[in-house]
Amino acid sequence: MSQLLRFYIGSHPDHQGRMLAEILRQDDLWLELTHDYIQWVFPLADLSRASRHAPLLDKATVEAFATDEVLRQHMRAAFVRMLRFYGLKASPAGVHKAENWNDRKAEWFLAPTHNSLRLTRMMKSLVALGFRWEALALQGALLTLCATEQDCGIDATAQQFWREAIPAA
Repeated sequence: MSQLLRFYIGSHPDHQGRMLAEILRQDDLWLELTHDYIQWVFPLADLSRASRHAPLLDKATVEAFATDEVLRQHMRAAFVRMLRFYGLKASPAGVHKAENWNDRKAEWFLAPTHNSLRLTRMMKSLVALGFRWEALALQGALLTLCATEQDCGIDATAQQFWREAIPAA
């Protein structure tokens, strides 16, 4: 079993000795200031320019996420936690502003930040691991917010990355 799968199941830490559950319990400030966890929580098949320790998705990992309910539950928990970080929440109808929207949007929505890249990574990882609905719901919410909120500071380049993050089915 790969290091990434052991991390996601909850039996082994990441390269810094952090368990998935520990990362998901961190407060918003820690999530904002720490830059090497997102590659573990939302892995991709491509090398990370930001973290040389980032694990890579492979076919076996993707297959494991498709069939293992523990892995799927942990991914859902990671998705919900990161939505809360961004001031968003999921419902059966999609992703929407949460109660903490006004507190959280200053960290990422009012001006371009590294969080735009994190959101792109999240969508790509979700799709790769079989969470297409969640990725599409996040993408739709982000693009709708940018189109409807007067204080959107996300630049056109980031919005284009979001549009391209999810390949056509």
